[in-house]
Amino acid sequence: MAGHRIFATSFASIYPLYVTKVERKSHTRDEVDEVITWLTGYSDAGLREAIDTGIDLETFFAQAPAMNPNATLITGVICGHRVEEIEDPLMQRIRYMDKLVDEVARGKKMTSILRS
Repeated sequence: MAGHRIFATSFASIYPLYVTKVERKSHTRDEVDEVITWLTGYSDAGLREAIDTGIDLETFFAQAPAMNPNATLITGVICGHRVEEIEDPLMQRIRYMDKLVDEVARGKKMTSILRS
């Protein structure tokens, strides 16, 4: 999947979609921020900077301070693909983020979402 167009999509363009998705289900922006910071190691200030600068997803993940080692515990289907079977590491990280946001929207307990 090298060069997939999602890689060039700005984080700032998908972040509000995540927030809208969870808010429709009576959840909050803070919950979205919590799962993204857990996954990537970004601080709240780092997330805001990524949004303000408009970096693409490839750069967002390349500059992530510390991908959570428990991210490999994220399993399931997103967009018709099992996240644990996605071969491209960048695409897998993007789908991990999608999966976490989906779990927030579905009302799953945060301790379960964060694989604690």
